[in-house]
Amino acid sequence: MQLLLIVLNKVEKLDDLLETFLEEGYSGATIINSTGMISKMAKHMENYPIFGSLRFLVDFDREENITIFMALKDEQVESVKKIVRNVIGDLSQPNTAVMFTLPILSVEGIDI
Repeated sequence: MQLLLIVLNKVEKLDDLLETFLEEGYSGATIINSTGMISKMAKHMENYPIFGSLRFLVDFDREENITIFMALKDEQVESVKKIVRNVIGDLSQPNTAVMFTLPILSVEGIDI
């Protein structure tokens, strides 16, 4: 089992992503609002010269991201990641999403 985490910067794509998950049979996700460190620090950037060059990479008008957690069987992970790429687009582009997995060593309270 793996925990797939998606930090979605393109929050306008959330509904499309969730609808596609449902269409493909994936319904177990937890969604929370989140804020990235650089976005939070943007108000004080002039105090941190090292962050100056990040102004060109960060969308400071977006105050929040959406973080999606999904517990998946190992064989489901690539299929869900493909859905994310199809809906969100090229994740190597700025302000799209970040996606990664972590191993789940044990689980209780859900049927996977």
